[in-house]
Amino acid sequence: MEKLSPQLRHQLAQFQQAQQQAQALMSQKQQLELLMRETERALEELDKLQEGAAVYKSVGTILVKSEREELKKSLSEQKETLDLRIKTLGRQEERVVQRLREMREKLEGAFKGKQLGEEAA
Repeated sequence: MEKLSPQLRHQLAQFQQAQQQAQALMSQKQQLELLMRETERALEELDKLQEGAAVYKSVGTILVKSEREELKKSLSEQKETLDLRIKTLGRQEERVVQRLREMREKLEGAFKGKQLGEEAA
């Protein structure tokens, strides 16, 4: 690593930062997808309930009695928001992955050029 030019070291550092960013985006997206599945399951269960059945929602560490239709509306809005956030993260992830590919190609080319230069010397 000491023999690498400052420019190449900088490119490697940027590549590592982009990898970390991609991992963070994937992790966030997975968390939101899990929350989306939980929200969908809750909506499915609400649909199974009879009209007038008692429903509760979690508020912090307590459960509060709620109206079924209000809860369905709230969960539907939450689902829409989650869907939008998941799509946004997906697009960001695609851009970072594409950037990683381009950076990797540049780095591979630089390393090959460096190796060829060393062999010629």
